[in-house]
Amino acid sequence: MLINKKPLHPNFGVIIEDIDLNQVSHNFLYKEIRELFENYSVILFKNQKISDDTHINFAKLFGQLENREAMATNSDVEFELSLVTNQKEDKSVYDEYDIKTLDLKANMLWHTDSTFLPIPALANIITAKIIPSSGGQTELASTRVALKKLPKDLYYNIKDKKIWHNLSHSRKQINNQLAKESYINRWPSKKWDAILKNPTTGEESIYIASHSYQIEGMSELESQKIITEIINFCTQYEFIYSHSWTLGDVLIWDERSILHRGRPWPYEEPRTMASICVSVGKNDGFNI
Repeated sequence: MLINKKPLHPNFGVIIEDIDLNQVSHNFLYKEIRELFENYSVILFKNQKISDDTHINFAKLFGQLENREAMATNSDVEFELSLVTNQKEDKSVYDEYDIKTLDLKANMLWHTDSTFLPIPALANIITAKIIPSSGGQTELASTRVALKKLPKDLYYNIKDKKIWHNLSHSRKQINNQLAKESYINRWPSKKWDAILKNPTTGEESIYIASHSYQIEGMSELESQKIITEIINFCTQYEFIYSHSWTLGDVLIWDERSILHRGRPWPYEEPRTMASICVSVGKNDGFNI
């Protein structure tokens, strides 16, 4: 089936308006959607009415659902759909300087999900549940596009190198106490190739994040300077798509080639997103 698509950004991403995700299966449209995912890195599905079950079933088409509690405890913990929210169970919201809100603010650093985990993420599939009156955008930047224009001196600093990642590193940029929370510092550092090759398309991208703290063979101080320069280069205006949420939007991006961040909103208002990360598999370009 030919999928009608429109460009999301001049250099990456597509918008799809005429597909109902409730109907997608391995035998119907997944192959075409996966091809778009590999080639364009980002897909925005508009006008969706999906239940949590549909969200989960669609994510399962891409691979194993990321279950951090199961990874952390090395045990069989049932998957739970993750809500990224500042709202409490009683429907009130956390204070702007509560540790929970500070953790959400850390998501406003340019990052790639799950680079600090034993098995990193292939994709994030996210939809809005509660949208604030203003702000709260999700911004995406293509490191595949940026790599093609990366200055040579920066390129040769990461060519054939690995980069170390740790969640506490990004959280301490927001708050030292946040970085010490047990659910944050339970993950030991991981290192991954700084430049990844997509095994389907052959295209390369930079694999970097706010969690990145050291380049293989360099001091941490020297590494931080280079990492900051690379992230700043990749997140220039020409490489960014900023998404203002509408109920019914479902956004999926390739974690191997997309940096992202959230944007501020009035913290006295709730903002809730439902997010599922899918872990990489053996054919997704990582040596696990």
